Amino acid sequence: MTAAVARLDGADWLREPPLRDLLAVLDAEGEEARVNGGAVRDALLGIELGDVDVAATALPEETTRRAMAAGWKVVPTGLEHGTVTVVISGKPFEVTTLRRDVETDGRRATVAFTRDWAEDAARRDLTINGLFLSRDGVVHDHVGGLADLAARRVRFIGDARQRIREDYLRTLRFFRFHARFAEGPPDAEGLAAAIAERDGLSLLSAERVRAELLKLLAARGASETVAEMAGAGLLTPLVGGVPRTAHFARFVDADREAPDALLRLAALSQFVSEDALRLKERLRLSNAESRRLEAIGDMTPRLDPADEPAAKRALYRLGPQAYRDRARLTALGGGDWNAAIALSDRWRAPKFPIAADDFKALGLEGRALGRALKHAEEAWVEAGFPTGRAEIEALIEQASSRPERSAEPGPSSEEG
Repeated sequence: MTAAVARLDGADWLREPPLRDLLAVLDAEGEEARVNGGAVRDALLGIELGDVDVAATALPEETTRRAMAAGWKVVPTGLEHGTVTVVISGKPFEVTTLRRDVETDGRRATVAFTRDWAEDAARRDLTINGLFLSRDGVVHDHVGGLADLAARRVRFIGDARQRIREDYLRTLRFFRFHARFAEGPPDAEGLAAAIAERDGLSLLSAERVRAELLKLLAARGASETVAEMAGAGLLTPLVGGVPRTAHFARFVDADREAPDALLRLAALSQFVSEDALRLKERLRLSNAESRRLEAIGDMTPRLDPADEPAAKRALYRLGPQAYRDRARLTALGGGDWNAAIALSDRWRAPKFPIAADDFKALGLEGRALGRALKHAEEAWVEAGFPTGRAEIEALIEQASSRPERSAEPGPSSEEG
């Protein structure tokens, strides 16, 4: 198709070093270089730019030669796919030679280099990601991305099923970009293709799924998009359980100011403690992420800030972070949420005032000593964290005289 062109007004960032200098070196002497992909899309939408990537007609070896001649560092980050990273004044830019697909298997592609901008654009996933911006501020569109951006529409380039078969992660990218940028329902052809090719999701690594899914859950249109995915049968295979879409939607409504993707995942897929372990394995969550979900545990009982003694007990047992997470996930409305979190800001439990020496002085040792400490802490928490000496001594006496029996599961001072 004939390329559509437009001018990007106010693109002062194109004329600022180091990008200006990189384009000047690569867009000269018979070669062309243009900014491509997400930076062009975001600039046209007037939103903050992330990484700025560059597409070039020059082969990787020529890009490397020119960059090194200019005194810049070059890292061969993906030579088999035509990509080198040029580092200028500490800022990295990925520079990729124009290419076309030779062979794909749903996860990776074998490519050949080309000098045809339309051919390179045609191998990309979505029309809004297939735009190029030359250093004079002209936008080059070979795939209809300008019209789709104006219509707030996310579509695959060319045949949707073929695009997905080339890389099954594109199913998740389709929904992720729809949740971030689009208005209205998903593109019908794209949705039908995602359903038809859903078995390909099983070929993806858990790490790739995790990265895309967390980005999707944090997007502004996550509620509607997640509901579409659930209705199409695409969510359950990803998270390994029945998604709680209604609960997720309620949580997102209260979570819009500062979206927390991990908590949104918990709202969607975690109800009991075992769900945290399932999500850890299914999505290969990081250690920090999995620990956070495990600390939240069950979504019941619901935290009730109106019952302050019970809320204080929960705060002590869960610890501040897990308590705030549980409060956000189980609050019925903004007022309950804010009141529950306010407690964690204004109240700190006193230190547990009973030590092992208090029971050793009474002759307890070994397992009996451990049980007495545990029972004393349980009683102290249930009594409202008393600090008076008489109350403390009564707790010690009660715990030391408790009949010996097998240990029971219960709270520990280490849980916080």
